[in-house]
Amino acid sequence: MSDREQPRRGDYRVFYPVSTRWADNDIYGHVNNVVYYAWFDSAVNRYLIEEGGLDIAGGDVVGFVVSSGCEYLAPVTYPEPIEVGIRVDRLGNSSVRYGVAVFRAGEDAACAHG
Repeated sequence: MSDREQPRRGDYRVFYPVSTRWADNDIYGHVNNVVYYAWFDSAVNRYLIEEGGLDIAGGDVVGFVVSSGCEYLAPVTYPEPIEVGIRVDRLGNSSVRYGVAVFRAGEDAACAHG
């Protein structure tokens, strides 16, 4: 666990359940750091599809990631049910910044955020 301030579940408004997979673990016995980015990407796109009307098959809108980051606060392992929380941190004229965090199911403090 880190001494850094951890985001809390109440800081996010939408949550998506995710199942960790055996293949997500690395040699150190925890979910590898690159997997968190896949979770973030899936959560943001699901949010855009369900809440923003994004049509990934036939729509004209295409989103680009111009900046990303992840702060790891506590390890996640397999098998462990998690939830990815999402919020809109900044809405501009041509861009949006999301806040995304990984939570163990039922826990208040985030394991990672970006």
